[in-house]
Amino acid sequence: MARLSVLELVSVVTKRQLTRHAYPQGSEVLINGLKNAGSAWIARLTVALQMHPKRVTAAVAALLLTGGSGAFAVASLGPDPADLPVRTLTESVASLADGHELADLTDLQSFSLYRSETTRANDTAESLLQRLGIADPQAAAYMRASDAVRQNVLGPAGRLVSAETTSDHQLSKLIVRWAPDEDGTFRRLTLERVDGKLSTKIDSGKLTASPRLAGGVIRSSFFAATDAADIPDSVSMQMADILQGELDFRRGLRKGDRFAVVYESLEADGEPLRAGRVLSTEFHNSGKVHQALWFQDEGKKGAYYSLDGKSKRQAYLNYPVEFSRISSNFAMRLHPIQKTWRAHLGTDFAAPTGTKVRTVGDGVVSFAGVQNGYGNVIFIEHANQHTTVYAHLSRVDVRQGQRVDQGDIVGAVGSTGWATGPHLHFEFRVKGQQQDPLSIAQAADTAKPISKASRPTFEKLAAQMRVELNAGTQSFAMASTR
Repeated sequence: MARLSVLELVSVVTKRQLTRHAYPQGSEVLINGLKNAGSAWIARLTVALQMHPKRVTAAVAALLLTGGSGAFAVASLGPDPADLPVRTLTESVASLADGHELADLTDLQSFSLYRSETTRANDTAESLLQRLGIADPQAAAYMRASDAVRQNVLGPAGRLVSAETTSDHQLSKLIVRWAPDEDGTFRRLTLERVDGKLSTKIDSGKLTASPRLAGGVIRSSFFAATDAADIPDSVSMQMADILQGELDFRRGLRKGDRFAVVYESLEADGEPLRAGRVLSTEFHNSGKVHQALWFQDEGKKGAYYSLDGKSKRQAYLNYPVEFSRISSNFAMRLHPIQKTWRAHLGTDFAAPTGTKVRTVGDGVVSFAGVQNGYGNVIFIEHANQHTTVYAHLSRVDVRQGQRVDQGDIVGAVGSTGWATGPHLHFEFRVKGQQQDPLSIAQAADTAKPISKASRPTFEKLAAQMRVELNAGTQSFAMASTR
């Protein structure tokens, strides 16, 4: 079969389209006119094809393809919905209002609102109520006049406040909770309006502990990472104490290190008040994994162990003050008062007045009182002829001859004696000679190992914590990269 060019193909198709129909007799003139018009159109098309063969070929191909795809687009494989059978079902339903009277509109508008806040040091009755969204002059006046409210609500900072109000923002009940001591209890102040009169009462309750998992990744510093993860300061400090023999939390951490911690959240009436003890922790530092677990053997004092059962207890804590900066090291310095260069035989920790001071190790108080430039000072005798000194205190909480355990609170930071500002002057003496407290070797304490009878219980707890901590560090690391 001979092949036809595009020009010949179009010419043949056009001629066939013009001659394929039958015309009635007597239409020769019309047919001749159509033929002449067709011939003229074919002539013009032929000239166009000769001048632009590629464009015309593309146009014909596009026309054929568009027609095909359009057919696919509108093709329907399903039945016509109009041909489907239709059934109508009718069923009666009883009204929910049958046998009940509709509530009055005024009843629907009567409801209670609940809000929570924390107290601030500069709070007044008006400022606290305003943050709670309460507009109640009678309640504000009552709070200003109440000794119990002034002492326990408007003075201290950081106490949890819960308020119940009416729909028009009048105070119905206000409850303040706080835990003043670490004895497992909390205090509760309730201010309530009954029959239009306000009254106050204070009672106690028992704190409940529930475990909480948290963690993060080091970007700049450890404490910046714990702040970003909303980990309480007391938990961060416990972690630093637990792992102090293995990690330098001030200079030894690297960007990208990650950690996880399980700690107790102490709650009052279901509301978290403060953090409790660290139950377990894991820290990934420079490719090494450091882990610790709290375990209390039967009949013994609880302590921290590695997950394979080795004691984590150190003879001394690194720092006697939580969350402070070192303002003066153990070195030569210009004395701030005498203005002469002399050896500074201790380490100064700058901290606000009233910051708690703790003993770095077990011992016995050999002196507690006022002494020369030290001001209010405490001397504690430890084993191996070691002595620690805590000076410039604003408050002394121990007495001479008292036995203290590592971490016990012995006083508070102040500026008594020869001090130009609030700080703790801390000394570590060996046989009466001062040594740099930060260079003391952190030898492991002689803690007794876990008993053979308690070993299965410890192993079970360690296996559980190992899974939780590993999952925690992985998930927190992944979340920080998003």
